[in-house]
Amino acid sequence: MRNVRMSLFHKCVSMLCVVLMITPAGFALGANKPFPQHTSYTSGSIKPNHVTQAAMDDAVRSKWSSWKNSFLKPAGTGQYYVQYNAAGETVSEAHGYGMILTVLMAGDDPNAKTYFDGLYRYYRAHPSNNNPYLMAWKQNSSFQNIEGANSATDGDMDIAYALLLADKQWGSNGSINYLQAARNIINAIMSHDVNQTQWTLRLGDWATSGNYNTATRPSDFMLNHMKAFRQATGDARWDNVINQTYSIIQSIYNGYSPNTGLLPDFVVRSGGSYQPAGAGFLEGPNDGNYYYNSARVPWRIATDYLMTGDTRALQQLNQLNTFIKSTTNGNPANVRAGYLLSGGALVSYNSGAFYAPFGVSAMISSSHQAWLNSVWSYTVNASTEAYYEESIKLFSLMVMSGNWWTYEG
Repeated sequence: MRNVRMSLFHKCVSMLCVVLMITPAGFALGANKPFPQHTSYTSGSIKPNHVTQAAMDDAVRSKWSSWKNSFLKPAGTGQYYVQYNAAGETVSEAHGYGMILTVLMAGDDPNAKTYFDGLYRYYRAHPSNNNPYLMAWKQNSSFQNIEGANSATDGDMDIAYALLLADKQWGSNGSINYLQAARNIINAIMSHDVNQTQWTLRLGDWATSGNYNTATRPSDFMLNHMKAFRQATGDARWDNVINQTYSIIQSIYNGYSPNTGLLPDFVVRSGGSYQPAGAGFLEGPNDGNYYYNSARVPWRIATDYLMTGDTRALQQLNQLNTFIKSTTNGNPANVRAGYLLSGGALVSYNSGAFYAPFGVSAMISSSHQAWLNSVWSYTVNASTEAYYEESIKLFSLMVMSGNWWTYEG
């Protein structure tokens, strides 16, 4: 009888092992939306069609592994940060990237929630002096705030959006109430990062006077984020910001880049209208050109169309695709790291921060299929670059592969 019982016991143990082996990783790790997601984007949009879905998923996994090993680092007990340069420093932009990427890779990466919660604790340990729910924009290798403990709007927005995704991924009943944390920072963004006279996104919570008060940055035009903020908080003021953002896109496109669809790094308000910033406005001589900030625009704006089908920026995106295909003769290797809004190249070299986002904008129409396929392959096979380029390449691959998903209240 004992032998029979032992035999049954071993069979049960074996069956349990089999169940554990075949259980999806996301289920085992408590992820509600485990990677890969294979999201259905707006009708009529496309994905690369020259490689399999499994190959695309694996490319994202590979890039994530490389990114994580290079840039995601411990920051003392229970905290993580994203090391964005060789000096070991970080900025809130990088921190927001890290939080979004870890929540998107949950269910595939067994440590995703540990990373995310550690990144959250680091963010909370570095508040802006202007509002404790916004993040001080830069820290040194000793994790001390440097160059002013105020915020940058893009970092704040990505952190907020990541927290909304975390609520959908893991729920908010654990040690961190992700949804409440998201609402706290979203309300702080509205209070301090939004000019509530013009309904524009400020450059940060510090930009409250002079020309800075009415300036905005197109790479911050995360329209899908803002729609999620509206949904998560019920704050109708976000509709004002969304509408104004679309209006500025159209105004700059019509007035300054009708043949290219390119947007400048910075936009200023002058004489009641919006125009590209002048040289030296904030960062350097290319502040009014399509440069290292606006390299992200095709990814940011096109992602909103893919997720929501909102056509208000579609004309600009189509012109952007037409221009870049023409000026490069359909070869991503010919993309240059910066352009005048009229289309002239600023430099002779290439950068992943520039070519990869054009793959996302290509997804809006089947007329760009060959170009999209080329950008995908070029991005996957490109040499490894620095933090900024690798981050943008990873985000672009995530969207191109169909693995971006959005918050739904």
